[in-house]
Amino acid sequence: MKDEYKPTVLIVHNYYQIPGGEDTVVANEKRMLEKHGHKVILYTRHNSELKELSRWQKLTLPFATVFNKRTYDEVRRIIRKQQVDIVHVHNTLNLISPAVYYAAAACKTPVVQTIHNFRLLCPGATFYRDGHICEECLEKGLFHAVKYGCYRGSRLQTLACVINAKFHRLTGIYKKLNYICLTEFNKEKMLAFKQIAPERVFVKPNFVESIDSEIVPPEKREERFIFVGRLERLKGVDVLLKAWKMMGDSAPRLLLCGNGPMEEQCREYIAKNGLDSVEMMGFVPNAETRKLIANSRALILPTQCYEGFPMTIAEAFSVGTPVIASDLGNAGSLVEEGVTGCKFAADSPEELMKSALRVNTYLDICKITVAEYKEKYTEERNYKNLMEIYRKANC
Repeated sequence: MKDEYKPTVLIVHNYYQIPGGEDTVVANEKRMLEKHGHKVILYTRHNSELKELSRWQKLTLPFATVFNKRTYDEVRRIIRKQQVDIVHVHNTLNLISPAVYYAAAACKTPVVQTIHNFRLLCPGATFYRDGHICEECLEKGLFHAVKYGCYRGSRLQTLACVINAKFHRLTGIYKKLNYICLTEFNKEKMLAFKQIAPERVFVKPNFVESIDSEIVPPEKREERFIFVGRLERLKGVDVLLKAWKMMGDSAPRLLLCGNGPMEEQCREYIAKNGLDSVEMMGFVPNAETRKLIANSRALILPTQCYEGFPMTIAEAFSVGTPVIASDLGNAGSLVEEGVTGCKFAADSPEELMKSALRVNTYLDICKITVAEYKEKYTEERNYKNLMEIYRKANC
């Protein structure tokens, strides 16, 4: 493709029943491409459709999840009618299915697949099981997930996921795709899948828009820290609260923005231990959350899993806020100790506490985090990276 050429892009995305970060990425990238003059077609399905399936459709759903004939026919028709140059896939589970890959192959149209999680390598998609990191499927094969019921706690549903992945590995379709990993850590994991050639795997993080306000200097910020995410063990909220308990009466203010399965448990722990400095904010809209982050000492990300790409890190950097992150997976790989924040052993409340006390001693950290954002996470940088990936995929 020539530099001035604007490829027509078909974005393919299967929405989950519960909205998530992937949906935001799809909307952002579609808007970005259109802003730069590309013709963009959006092909979507929504898993809420599963509630409306007939009994027969539910019985045949496992087969449609492996290969959905409707997807194959509709995507082929769109590619030909709209003269699509690139098919950019984000999610195919459950209704779209990998049939989209075969439809593109039949039309000799290159496919770029963004890897938002680890589902190609782990049926549970997170490399996390029973409260700890687990890479058995990577080391010993996908069928190890069945005995643990890693997908939705169901051995039967996990078996269906494994058969799906195994079938498409056997056809060799994954060899024909191009992959966008959100971090170098993700790329390293993906390359453990030997069917994928290294030259087909690229790294392009997600981007966040900057907010229209000046960076608040550290000395003018409120004496508080902030957590943004689901209140669940996977996100390390229990480790965070234990760290604040250790600080005792000297603990700074802590905002918990989010809800989730541990919400009531968090309230009880806060009340029982007299953690008056901790304030549960519930769900806070993104725009308001970013304002809170911009006026806090640091964002705390005590995740207990590898994560996909923690958008809150890029959002924090965009407003000059350092990040205190567990030294694990993507969170740990995106934060540089003493430069853009602090890191601690994921399961250690004591180390988290020490990191919170240490972060204020780092000089010029606000300026450095903003520079990190401008270098890696702006829309313009993202667009240039995406165009380079499209060019290489179309060679």
